[in-house]
Order: sequence, then C-alpha cells, then structure tokens
Amino acid sequence: MSLLKVEGLQVHYGGIQALKAINFEVKQGERVALIGANGAGKTTTLKAIAGLLKLQQGHIFFNGNAIDNTPAHARVGLGIALVPEGRGVFAHLTVADNLLMGAYLRHDRTNIRSDLERYYALFPRLAQRQKQWAGTLSGGEQQMLAIARALMSRPRLLLLDEPSMGLAPLIVKQIFNTLIEITQEGVTLLLVEQNAKLALQTCERAYVLDEGLVSLSGAANDLLKDPKVIHAYLGA
Repeated sequence: MSLLKVEGLQVHYGGIQALKAINFEVKQGERVALIGANGAGKTTTLKAIAGLLKLQQGHIFFNGNAIDNTPAHARVGLGIALVPEGRGVFAHLTVADNLLMGAYLRHDRTNIRSDLERYYALFPRLAQRQKQWAGTLSGGEQQMLAIARALMSRPRLLLLDEPSMGLAPLIVKQIFNTLIEITQEGVTLLLVEQNAKLALQTCERAYVLDEGLVSLSGAANDLLKDPKVIHAYLGA
C-alpha cells in the first residue's frame, strides 16, 4: 500500500500552471527523488503535499485517506513534515528551542526529551550548540537543524527540499548519510534535489519532472543509466 499517492495534481501560480496533472506514489519506507530542471515543479509539488498551496485539481492521499482539504498544521499531525528550501530555521531562537518547535503538536514530554537526545547524538554539532542562536550557525549546521526539527514531529513522511544547496561536499555527504540512516529506521523520504546524481544515488526510485509533468520514472539505478537523464541532468 502506498503511504503517499498523488493523482492528477494541478497547481497554478497566478496565470502560470506550475503542475499539469502529475501522478506518482511513495510506499512506506521508500526513498524517492523528484528531479528536474529549475521551474519544473519540484518545490511546488512538496508545498502542495504539505498543504501550503491550494490545488486546482487532483487529489493527495496519505495512508489511504484524501487530505486535499486538510490544513497544513493538521498534516503535520498526520505525520507529514517539510524541510523547506533555504532551511527556514527560527534565527532568533536557540538550537534547543528550534527543536522543541518541531514537537509543538506533541504532549509526550518524556518522549520529546528522549528524541532531543537522539537527534543530538545523530547531529553532534547541534549538541555542541544547544544554547546558540540558530541564525549564527553555519549553512550546514542550519540544514542539520532544519532536518532534526522536522524529525521532532515524529513524521512518517519527510519532505526534503534541496538539502545540498550551498553546502560544502563533506557536509553534504554527512547529511545524506544521516538521511539514509533515518529512513532505515522507518521514516519515508520524498527528496527534491538539484544534484540529480546525488539524488539518484541516495534514493531507490525517482520521478523526473519536466515543465509540470512527470516525463520519466523508474528505479534510480536505471535512471542513472538512461541516456535522456544523463544528457539533461547528469552533466554528460
């Protein structure tokens, strides 16, 4: 059974149709990538799933239930968490307070404390900077914080938008290794990533978006060898 299913999704920005009836699904425990050129509709897709954009047509199903009219905060409660492009940390809150904001819908204080320790162990840099304002962190540290904050909601589905943007290769490697570890513990991942090769190497399946449509889909290993993908997205 699919954890997430998108059917005929259409979204407009003003007079521009950003998504043109796209269809795809993500099964429980999968790592799935959305790749494509700038403006293809990748970020729009994540925002629509998270409830931040209104649908013109189509349906979004989560765990078998339609969530088309479910507000964004309620989708968090269902188990959907978005790490936005640009990280979106609360600059004038400490690292610790940012993480607690991720758990704002939860009331299980003992488990919240244990989750804090878990993500401090997963991201040791955050443990070292618990009382530091988030706005003073490096880009890589802010990305770690944004991911950990989303995980504090205990999501079933993590939506991750451009996590490698502007980061040094070593930090990117650390973050993506951690993402694989997280999904091995049961979190499902839908990843938007401009670095198509990295996305395909990290994920099991992928969909290629082109001007608001799904133009290709398949196993990530197969897409890495596909001549169309190589020519358009892998720099060959």
